[in-house]
Amino acid sequence: MSVRPNVFYKRLTALMVAMTASSALFLSACNNSDTQADTKKVETAADLSIFEGCYTVSHDEPAQIKVSQQGGAWVMQMKEPASAKRVWDDAEPLEMIANNDIPTFFSIDPDNVDAVIGRPDRVLVLAHVKPVYANIDPLLDSEYLSYIYKGANTIYRVECDDVNTDILANPHANIVIDNVGTGS
Repeated sequence: MSVRPNVFYKRLTALMVAMTASSALFLSACNNSDTQADTKKVETAADLSIFEGCYTVSHDEPAQIKVSQQGGAWVMQMKEPASAKRVWDDAEPLEMIANNDIPTFFSIDPDNVDAVIGRPDRVLVLAHVKPVYANIDPLLDSEYLSYIYKGANTIYRVECDDVNTDILANPHANIVIDNVGTGS
């Protein structure tokens, strides 16, 4: 039984096309399952407990912001003025913020941040910088960053207190500047 060369090459070509098509389908199926597996991976949630506590903008000032967990949700409270007859205002909800949103609030590489939490309206956003990075960056003197209404700065974690403070008062009103070298 002899097969003519034209028929042989046509059958060989058809066989090669079929093998190539089935290989491509097989490989794309493998890629699809890998892609599906990748999209089903759940990002490890940041440990937001690193934010639990009280904060202030200066080491020498009492706590002004309090972050705590209430009813399974993270909330923040601001210190009220003395006239309010209470120390902390009503709790406002906080939510975890994705690391890819960090450049919106802070000029720091997201790889150097452990976690970010903020109010839904983004008036207040807090970030925890990795301690190793905070130790080597000369611009940081705290592991905590705050973004409060369009401005970013470091803030300091301090002991929480229940002492009512008039934070609306002029903070410079009682400062007395002594002349240096007067020899008193």
